[in-house]
Amino acid sequence: MKTLAIAAITSLFAIPLAAAEDVPRTASGKPDFSGTYDTKTITPLERSDPNSLVIDATDAENYSKGVKARNQAADNRVSDPNRSAPPEGGDGSRGPAGNVGGYNRFWIDNGDEFTKVDGEYPTSIVYYPENGRRPGWTEAAIGRWSQFRAHWRQNTGTAYWLEEGIAGPSDHPEYLTLSDRCLLGFSSTGGPPMLPALYNNIKRVVQSEDTLMILIEMVHDARIIRIGGEHVPDDVRKWLGDSVAWWEDDTLVVDTTNFNDTPALGGATRELHVVERFSMVDDDTLHYDFTVTDPGAWKDKWSGRYTWPKTDDQMYEYACHEGNYSMQGILKGARVLEEDWYAQKEQEETGE
Repeated sequence: MKTLAIAAITSLFAIPLAAAEDVPRTASGKPDFSGTYDTKTITPLERSDPNSLVIDATDAENYSKGVKARNQAADNRVSDPNRSAPPEGGDGSRGPAGNVGGYNRFWIDNGDEFTKVDGEYPTSIVYYPENGRRPGWTEAAIGRWSQFRAHWRQNTGTAYWLEEGIAGPSDHPEYLTLSDRCLLGFSSTGGPPMLPALYNNIKRVVQSEDTLMILIEMVHDARIIRIGGEHVPDDVRKWLGDSVAWWEDDTLVVDTTNFNDTPALGGATRELHVVERFSMVDDDTLHYDFTVTDPGAWKDKWSGRYTWPKTDDQMYEYACHEGNYSMQGILKGARVLEEDWYAQKEQEETGE
């Protein structure tokens, strides 16, 4: 895809121009963010080419048309009702457990257009550091990731954890990810920061003079932001952190701290501190800017921004584990493998 480099950003933490005069406002004259937004976008979080800051408008439009055409073709593809099941353990291609089968295009709704910020199409959501990529991990974070990767590996169809004398990946429900357990949405869609995900990107905003509520479609989380409030004591920790806000002209600045040990943002720690800035570009577009600081995870702070277009689409009820047998299936499957392992060991010891 052809890209066009532009001059260096003059301000590392630039914010959009003041909200337009014709945006909806509350009785007190503040911008009213109330509405339903669809935050999906094909703009990646991080930039592939650190020297390319924006995409040419024509190239962005043509690429978007191509994505739409490919998605439509996939949506219209006729499935073979007589196809066989995937091979045991998967076919070895990319995907969970060797790609044993998962979502097809019908379930995916990650967008087909680039986000547009200040009249341009950035090549990434991240704009600081200037290379459009998050800073490096701390040594402590690298250690945690190494431990996690050692814990999770390709499914071999055997209880390898018993053979190696280590904890199994499905010893307890708590060993599964928070998104697997339907406690938080993946991709930090509920945040903060709130990032685009593979599907269910709708956000419903309801605003009063002293409170902003953001209902997240995935896992139906509700962020309650107190405008003019103070943070709760440090020993009070929350899944989505504790959010307070204040106005800077027509921009609502949201400060979030007090996360628990496992925030929605992958790799983050309880030291996570997120500052978000909400402003209206026009009646139908919200500009979302955020800065992440977490000395327990990243060597430096990092910032991103993208726009949220309003939508007439309805928010879906996100039924994650209601009627879902996958959790118990995962745990039961691990127990079966363990039974097989013990039976084989007994056979080897007795010779029977």
